[in-house]
Amino acid sequence: MAERDLCRLLAGLAPVVRPVPYVIVESEEHVPAAAVIVEDEATTKIVEQVVADGHGLPYTFVAAWITCTIESDLEAIGMTAAISRALADVGIACNVLAGSRHDHLLVPWHRRDDAVAVLRGLAD
Repeated sequence: MAERDLCRLLAGLAPVVRPVPYVIVESEEHVPAAAVIVEDEATTKIVEQVVADGHGLPYTFVAAWITCTIESDLEAIGMTAAISRALADVGIACNVLAGSRHDHLLVPWHRRDDAVAVLRGLAD
């Protein structure tokens, strides 16, 4: 069952970092994407950096994809705010994606270890 209690959510974040960097591209080209966001102005895709490079797609942000493995309820209150505040307090940018079971964070690739340490600190 998905968790709603903020204390239990933070205690159980159990962050896992995907092993390769991801980038955010605007492209109508068919490329394998881990996530797609369709906006009025453009279609944004989150793809592995190697895929973007292979297709010659431009990007500026190289990210680590961190999954919070606790199963969070989509109506849970405060988890995103607590995570983004904790990361902001140490100067780490964070972009959040919510799946039906887990929250996913995109943070600068070079700060991934710092981000995981912060997230683990929220569990204490």
